[in-house]
Amino acid sequence: MQKRVLLLKGDPGVGKTTVLIKIVDSLKAKGISVGGMVSREAREGNVRVGFEIIDLNNGKRGWLARVNQKSGPQIGKYRVNLEDLENIGAKAIMEAVEKCVVVAIDEIGPMELFSSKFKQAVKEALESRKLVLAVVHAKARDQLINETNQRDDTQILKVTLGNRDALPEQLKNQVFSLL
Repeated sequence: MQKRVLLLKGDPGVGKTTVLIKIVDSLKAKGISVGGMVSREAREGNVRVGFEIIDLNNGKRGWLARVNQKSGPQIGKYRVNLEDLENIGAKAIMEAVEKCVVVAIDEIGPMELFSSKFKQAVKEALESRKLVLAVVHAKARDQLINETNQRDDTQILKVTLGNRDALPEQLKNQVFSLL
C-alpha cells in the first residue's frame, strides 16, 4: 500500500518542525496547495515564553501555550490555550482537508492532545485520503497516535541530527511522487 501519511518523529529540538517547514515551502514553491498548522517556540530574549500556532494557509497566529496564560491545562510551566488551538490550529487542519492537496500538522503532542477538536481534525485529515505530513512528539502517548502509527498507509520517519539536513530533499521527492 502506498504510504500517504508521513510521520516525523524524533527527540525534542532535533529539527522535526524545520524538516516539515522545508518540505511545505518546497511544495508551495511548485504551486501545490498546503494547509494545516505549525507551532513554533516564542522567545523573549533568550527565554522561551511559549509556543505559537500558525495557520499555514492564511498566516493567522495564536498561542498554543505560554507561561503567563491564566487558564487551561498545564504542562510544565506552560498553560495550553485551548481557544487558539481550536480556533486557529484545528480549524486550519479542517480547512486544509477541505481545500488543499497536502495537510501539514505540527505537532501531534501532549499540549495539542488536550483538545478533542484538534484530535477530531487530525482524524478527519487521516481519513481524507489526502497526503498528510505530521510531526509527532517523541514522548506523547495517546490512542490517536497508536492508531496513526498502525495504519497501513503510515510511514514513520525518524529525524536525527545526522539525517535532518538531507531529509527534506529526500522527502520532497517522495512527496512529489505521491501527488
